Amino acid sequence: MQVDRSGVLFSAGSTWLLLLFSTLSIRVTGVGGTHQSIPPSVVKLWASAFGGEMKSISAKYSGSQLLQKKYKEFERAVRVEEIDGLRLVKRLAENMEEMFHKKAQAMTRLVEAAEEAHLQHEEDPNLQYEYFNAVLINEVDEEGNSVELGGEFILQPNDHFNNLSVNLNLSVVQVPTNMYNKDSAIVNGVYWSEALNKVFVDNFERDPSLIWQYFGSAKGFFRQYPGIKWKPDEHGVIAFDCRNRKWYIQAATSPKDVVILVDVSGSMKGLRLTIARQTVSSILDTLGDDDFFNIIAYNEELHYVEPCLNGTLVQADVTNKDHFREHLDKLFAQGIGMLDIALTEAFNLLSDFNETGRGSECSQAIMLVTDGAVDTYDAIFAKYNWPERKVRIFPYLIGRESAFAENLKWMACANKGYFTQISTLADVQENVMEYLHVLSRPKVIDREHDTVWTEAYIDSTRNRGILLGVVGTDVPVSELLKTIPKYKLGIHGYAFAITNNGYILTHPDLRPLYGDGKKRRKPNYSSVDLSEVEWEDKEDTLRNAMVNRKTGTFSMEVKKSVDKGKRVLILHNDYYYTDIKGTPFSLGVALSRGHGKFFFRGNVTVEEGLHDLEHPDVALADEWTYCNTDEHPEHRYLSQIEAIKLYLSGHEPHLYCDKELIQEVLFDAVVTAPLEAYWTSLVLNKSENSDKGVEIAYLGTRTGLSRINLFVVPDELTSKDFLTAEDREGVFNADHFPLWYKRAAEQVPGTFVYSLPFNTGSENKSVVLASTAIQLLDERKSPIAAAVGIQMKLEFFQKKFWTASRQCAALDGKCSISCDDENINCYLIDNNGFILVAEDYTLTGNFFGEAEGAVMNKLLQMGSFKRVTLYDYQALCWVYSESSDSGRTLLDPYFAFFSAVKWILTELVIFLVEFNLYSWWYSDLTAKAQRTGRTMQVPCDTEYPAFISERTIKENTGNIDCDGCVKSFVIQQIPSSNLFMVVVDNKCDCSMFEPITMDPIEIMYNESLKCERLKMQKDRRRPDTCHPFHPEENSMECGGAVNLTQSLATTLLCLLVVLLPR
Repeated sequence: MQVDRSGVLFSAGSTWLLLLFSTLSIRVTGVGGTHQSIPPSVVKLWASAFGGEMKSISAKYSGSQLLQKKYKEFERAVRVEEIDGLRLVKRLAENMEEMFHKKAQAMTRLVEAAEEAHLQHEEDPNLQYEYFNAVLINEVDEEGNSVELGGEFILQPNDHFNNLSVNLNLSVVQVPTNMYNKDSAIVNGVYWSEALNKVFVDNFERDPSLIWQYFGSAKGFFRQYPGIKWKPDEHGVIAFDCRNRKWYIQAATSPKDVVILVDVSGSMKGLRLTIARQTVSSILDTLGDDDFFNIIAYNEELHYVEPCLNGTLVQADVTNKDHFREHLDKLFAQGIGMLDIALTEAFNLLSDFNETGRGSECSQAIMLVTDGAVDTYDAIFAKYNWPERKVRIFPYLIGRESAFAENLKWMACANKGYFTQISTLADVQENVMEYLHVLSRPKVIDREHDTVWTEAYIDSTRNRGILLGVVGTDVPVSELLKTIPKYKLGIHGYAFAITNNGYILTHPDLRPLYGDGKKRRKPNYSSVDLSEVEWEDKEDTLRNAMVNRKTGTFSMEVKKSVDKGKRVLILHNDYYYTDIKGTPFSLGVALSRGHGKFFFRGNVTVEEGLHDLEHPDVALADEWTYCNTDEHPEHRYLSQIEAIKLYLSGHEPHLYCDKELIQEVLFDAVVTAPLEAYWTSLVLNKSENSDKGVEIAYLGTRTGLSRINLFVVPDELTSKDFLTAEDREGVFNADHFPLWYKRAAEQVPGTFVYSLPFNTGSENKSVVLASTAIQLLDERKSPIAAAVGIQMKLEFFQKKFWTASRQCAALDGKCSISCDDENINCYLIDNNGFILVAEDYTLTGNFFGEAEGAVMNKLLQMGSFKRVTLYDYQALCWVYSESSDSGRTLLDPYFAFFSAVKWILTELVIFLVEFNLYSWWYSDLTAKAQRTGRTMQVPCDTEYPAFISERTIKENTGNIDCDGCVKSFVIQQIPSSNLFMVVVDNKCDCSMFEPITMDPIEIMYNESLKCERLKMQKDRRRPDTCHPFHPEENSMECGGAVNLTQSLATTLLCLLVVLLPR
């Protein structure tokens, strides 16, 4: 093991690799440079011949010289401007503020309608009312009749809602599986909330960019607009309960500091401890990013569940909560429960942490999970909590015995809390939720219309001390991106936004999905910190300034990985940031120095521009907003080009368009129009045998305009994904320019970038892309106007290489060396070290260091290439889990009900077997769970290398000592390209040199570092509002003991609901 200066512990494998490199470097540098069996002049001849031909083919078919000439012709008609980043970010923030305000107004209308409807409604315990149940709509029984609470519900696909089938006139109601859908409280709530239907529809008509609107009731039902059918999982269960969702909890309560006390005395053995673990886990579910917590287990001693966090609280983010859940399985029951020392510790912990100023500085609570209390401990409460009662007490009595219920209820009532009894696993979720209603009282009595923004939701609450529920709407991140003019940010520039906790709201480097088709959400996707993507900012200067809602600038060098993490671009970014008023969000803009800081304006007539924009080979970036076609339904089916035409006609005053962007896209259409005729002439004049390997020519401009020309019929294309939606990195997107455009922009003007797309196979059916940037001016800081390129067959490209490598300057035509020689290996690699051509075709697309580790190591030592270390703090690593599955199964409602019934049956026969039945049944299930090991992906941090060539070194030679045998090689840059020819003498066995790979290495943290990372709390800004108490609260509404008979009936009823659909 080895620890680097940052204190990060790497695995033994990486240490051994580093030691090996160190050893090799000593051996290599000891070899003299006199031995040379490969003539550099011959390699240079080959490189020049190949480079000249490829430059000729690429320039001819791409039309790069013609396009450069056309932009030069307009040079005097354009005006170059330097982008004012601060002014730009402020304008973008104002646009977002306006957009968010419109959403908030829609929610205000829903709040007012909900309150009025509830005020006019009188509770009727016998109310019978048929409503559209989201699960039962359009369901029929065996006789073909609609089932109860079902009925015919018209659904039609709608592209605004991701092509889901919806009903734009009505909402539907979802009731959690563990609740009875005709319960009196549910039916009454559903009845009065029908009044929201009109408001839902009205909101959508006023703002057609709205998507889902909803009302989450405190009773548990969820009303959603537009109406849509919900489908149960494979167990016939819908586990969704709106009251468990982050947006509901965050809107209903204020930020809080929570200490959870768990009784682990001997009386908690068996099922009680299982229920206690699930109760704690459910409490954790109700905590959000603005909350802080810790868990202390107690018997005659105190045991912090995470010993490292003794005496402090941590933020309730996903990572921390999951960490504590893992430790819950380690709890075991023994000894005597000393609640007095536990309460004393909890009060001192809350008081001390509050004084640090690092917590929520709002509500405080102690959650007590126990099977009894022999005293009321009024002396402790008098010392630490009275008379202010700043800390609320929420006792959860575990088990069916009620002997200690009165003591625990007294604690709750005397400390503004709430008491509940949890007899079965099925009771857990509903009873845990009760404390949220208590914490919501002050906010509700204050009649505060707090608008709460989460990662994707906006919510508001209100009613007289009794929480009615939460209304909300989703704001798609894509709508935020529509407010950002990508053409103003340059090729590498981007906009990003973060929350008050520093978590990313939108950022081009955020990767929330994984798996096949990128359809699975990562477990911590909503709590990725800005410092985890802008990791070069070691001091968190940018992050902290944005969290604290400041306006300013910041600069740093960044290493941007592209092409699925295999390549790196080294840029210098200038950052500009400000807050988005009326929200907890801050907005940032990054502009790369050089061409990224400049923008130019051209000018052509509307008639000219429209004429050339309507050419069939022209396309505009799908995800860029030239005109806002979402604002009014009649515009929704217009293409962007159709919308531009309509806007320029002047006959549609309600169509909003970006006038400046349209002017520039018309200019680009005119300048690039000659390429259509040029490409057509190439097709017409193409002889049978000339360059048959070139398949596509393409161009893109800074305004998102692209043109494509096929030199073969579509069915003959080798790669059909290129320049289509399936190839996201190859097209203009809402947050980035195409990869080929980005890479061309960083090359020396006039040179081509050649690359092998990594999404293609290694067979000869693959393709090579060649692209080059078109500069507007000859100056160094000239903006990049466009990029052009071609797609050619890899086989065609390779043939050109092998033909060039057979040339020689000998007068007799006999070459001293050839790539056909058995003792010579010839490679063509790019500036990132990837092989485009090798004699062994299986190496195509591989990293050169894997094939020739000794040579790559020497190239790194000589400076021809350099290694760049990158970090991925959003990685997923495969692990094999042999631990019990009990934590997961306890969270499955179906399993919870099943376990509850087992417990009930066990209790009924307990007198016959004296606990043996339960012990046998429960231990058998536990053993079964422990046997179910599986491979799974878990969040982790990784370090991985990327490689980049040194531009100033055009050629080099080297010798490597392989146990007395000298291996020589020559590397020569291919002119006007990003490519290098590498010719290697293969007479020596250099297998003692390990391959150099690009495999990521998981960063392993030792226990000390893990502890420091848990304790480390980054800067965050507290929400602006806090409602911890209100003098009008009725503190005597503090709960009651659960009757066992009622619990039994409820459990069995829920079981019927679950099992009937199965």
